[in-house]
Amino acid sequence: MKIRNYLLSLLLILSVLPSYSSSKVPASSPSEFYMLVGTYTSGKSEGIYVYKFNSKTGDLTYVSKATGLKNPAFLSFSPNQKYVYSVGETDKNGSVNAFSFDKKNGKLTFLNSQPSNGSGPCHVTTDLTGKWVIVGNYSGGSLSVLPVEKDGKLGAGIQTIQHEGKSVNAQRQEKPHVHSINIAPNNTDVFVPDLGIDKIVSYQLDAKTGHLSNGKPEYTKIKDGAGPRHFTFHPNGKFAYVINELDATVTAFHYKKGGLSEFQTISTLPKDYTGQKWCADIHISPDGKFLYGSNRTHDSLVIYSIDPKTGELAYITNESVLGKTPRNFAIDPTGNFILVANQDSDNITIFKRNKQTGTLTSTGKSVEVGTPVCLKLVPAE
Repeated sequence: MKIRNYLLSLLLILSVLPSYSSSKVPASSPSEFYMLVGTYTSGKSEGIYVYKFNSKTGDLTYVSKATGLKNPAFLSFSPNQKYVYSVGETDKNGSVNAFSFDKKNGKLTFLNSQPSNGSGPCHVTTDLTGKWVIVGNYSGGSLSVLPVEKDGKLGAGIQTIQHEGKSVNAQRQEKPHVHSINIAPNNTDVFVPDLGIDKIVSYQLDAKTGHLSNGKPEYTKIKDGAGPRHFTFHPNGKFAYVINELDATVTAFHYKKGGLSEFQTISTLPKDYTGQKWCADIHISPDGKFLYGSNRTHDSLVIYSIDPKTGELAYITNESVLGKTPRNFAIDPTGNFILVANQDSDNITIFKRNKQTGTLTSTGKSVEVGTPVCLKLVPAE
């Protein structure tokens, strides 16, 4: 009995003492991020720009730039965030460029470049193992897989797939135009919206060999003349959405077993808008409650709420981006702000985001960057 009482007393004392284990304090969410800006270099830009972004204040501070390459427009980080890959978007001899990224000082160091095996590379992504980079060639209507070496450099492409066909818009859909490469969370299913043929073409990635095989089904048909462009998965893994450039709509899908099943298509513009339709980018808030898309000629972001059970979108409003031709945009990982790359006004505008309503308020803050077209955020050290 004495031993039992002693043990109980000891447990009581230990229960009120502070814990000194390594996990006693949960890791705090970072408030500072690096933001990399991909650009076209035909105007004021010199290459890829690096900024520090404060997710509490919304401030952007210039850090560095990487110069000497033509049109490093779209960017992708490796999973470990030690390397950055950019397209070299040229109509002839398109390329993919590799950089190392030092998170201590925010500097990019050029490693090497490889052919994209197609013209007009516009999108690039890295698989979850970090071993494979896949690039989409817009003008060439193809996609290529490139291996990543141990030091982050790119090897020569191991596979190129050429799309075939056309669609109803004679000016924009005269041939295939691969517009983005999207790898599912399982790192196997790969969805490739092709603006030129009104299809989301499906593949399966073998992460050991880097080889792409036909998906099952091989494609998902989109409405004629829609022009599917950028694509995103919902955080719950059950829904997926594509923004259609030519008819200014978003199409929603159920995603299951490698297949997409359409359940909704909704306009990205106000009902009274009669101007040119020209969509670009699409993103979902970190909490999965809101979806945003960019309209270039309307110079706005469309805002929808997402039904958590069905995935259905409900239109909320369009918010002016206070710039011209919003190409890509980024929601900071804390969900506090949205940053918009305005291609034709050479600036990035910053908006405060209401997490309850999804709506945006201008912070009055912006930075000048020549022809910005892609924004990528990663935590700073």
